[in-house]
Amino acid sequence: MASTRKQQILDTAAELFAARGFHGVSVHDIGAACGISGPALYRHFASKDDVLTQTLVNISQELLATGRARADAADDSVEALSALIGWHIDFALGNPALIVIQEREWTNLDAAGQGEVRALQLAYIDIWVEKLLEVRPTYDHPTARAAVQATFGLLNSTPHSARIGDAHMRELLSELATSALLRERV
Repeated sequence: MASTRKQQILDTAAELFAARGFHGVSVHDIGAACGISGPALYRHFASKDDVLTQTLVNISQELLATGRARADAADDSVEALSALIGWHIDFALGNPALIVIQEREWTNLDAAGQGEVRALQLAYIDIWVEKLLEVRPTYDHPTARAAVQATFGLLNSTPHSARIGDAHMRELLSELATSALLRERV
């Protein structure tokens, strides 16, 4: 039950942080939205800052673990990139609040939190870069990293995009990301 409650708090806080910003949300707001008192959060987290840090660490861990699994399960690098694109699209469409707080609340993490999140993010990016370099051997490492990060910008724009329905948006994002990374250069 404790881990379920902890996840409920993280999910609720993410929605509140995305809607009102980290500084616009109090521990009492999070508690009230979870049906508990604000101070009850301290059974699970050291502080509101800890809630934000754990939220962003968890996002990064999930992206990395699933990204590795998808890439490892693929038969080749093209299939791996396709699987990574599909996974990231599913994540972005299914978790718009997490995408928003990742981009907007980064500066509210302490140095240790930023370091942990950044290390996880770089490991996730490296999975994509490794596969892209296998598909595009003419790319050097900085070019491959730039291409991957530009693709993330596209995929992570979903909370700010005109919504056309998840199925249509998934199709469009897949087409655009696949074209960006896998289409032959002209």
